[in-house]
Amino acid sequence: MDRRALFGAVAAAPVMLAAPALAQTQNPEVRWRLASSFPRTLDILYAGCENISRRVAELSHGRFQIRCFPAGEIVPALQTLDAVQGGTIEVTQTAPYYFVGKEPGFAFYTALPWGLNVRQMTAWLRHGGGQQLSDELFNDYNAVGIPAGDTGAQMGGWWRKEIKTVADLQGVKFRIGGLGGQVFAKVGVSPTQIAGGDIYPSLERGVIDAAEWVGPYDDEKLGFSRVARYYYAPGFWEGSSRNYFLINKAAWTALPDDYKAILKIACAEGELEMPAKYDAANPAALRRLIAAGTQLRNFPREVLQALWNAAHEVYAETSARDPRFKKIWESYSAFRNEQYQWFRVAETSFDNFAQTAAART
Repeated sequence: MDRRALFGAVAAAPVMLAAPALAQTQNPEVRWRLASSFPRTLDILYAGCENISRRVAELSHGRFQIRCFPAGEIVPALQTLDAVQGGTIEVTQTAPYYFVGKEPGFAFYTALPWGLNVRQMTAWLRHGGGQQLSDELFNDYNAVGIPAGDTGAQMGGWWRKEIKTVADLQGVKFRIGGLGGQVFAKVGVSPTQIAGGDIYPSLERGVIDAAEWVGPYDDEKLGFSRVARYYYAPGFWEGSSRNYFLINKAAWTALPDDYKAILKIACAEGELEMPAKYDAANPAALRRLIAAGTQLRNFPREVLQALWNAAHEVYAETSARDPRFKKIWESYSAFRNEQYQWFRVAETSFDNFAQTAAART
């Protein structure tokens, strides 16, 4: 054989052998559909899933794509977990407490009345055992859950009449999510859960007398001030309000490991970004609402104390009949009580003095 031909064949061989090896290690293209529980008009809340999907595409060089659909476009807002369970969609962006009708333990992973704030919730999930408990819960619903955002502490909703005593709550038809409805029912309220996009017409037509959603920025967009005058604080049932990506278990298992890591990273970014955006947007929105005639009110201490008592009655009763709720509550409440003690020493004392001093300056 000609030496030059032999040399050429040997030199070419590594290239010919390397190409199939590279092809084998290149991840496949993955296309998922996401159904959100939130309407597109809420450009922080709904945009959370779009931002995460964009980051997933960037970090995977376009090979992992998640197409987002707002509430009702392909799946009704309060049925997205069913769609994930059945494999109709791969993932939903949702608030797990929408599904307390399936099991009350879902409430822990959005918000619990008199529960944790944003930082405390993150600490419980990451370092207090909360994530491990959520894995057990979601697994039984054929899903994997990843925290993906938070609205921060919410407002106490829009009311047609002032609330001065516990008696004023009797018979009020109130839109509220999660276990908050069971708590208010203890003091005579008639609670109902309505998807975000349906709240305004229900309030306008008098189907409900009051409604809570998120806070000033979103509430202004949804126009609640036009149909209810009184805006209450605090939304004690949502000291934080965690959103999740709930993912079909088979779809998750089929993902390459680096795609799983990419999705977790993108969700962690979203978990940080969403409350930052709300904190930046809410002050100006509240000023606009008040300037337009909204009457800002605080729930009286008597009312808050009654609702504190009612909440803990609900937790005791639910724990007595639901072993998993009891298991999660024992972890959550122990962590909450320690956090409350610590925050009283440092965070809350700082906040109370500095905010009061700034208001007087």
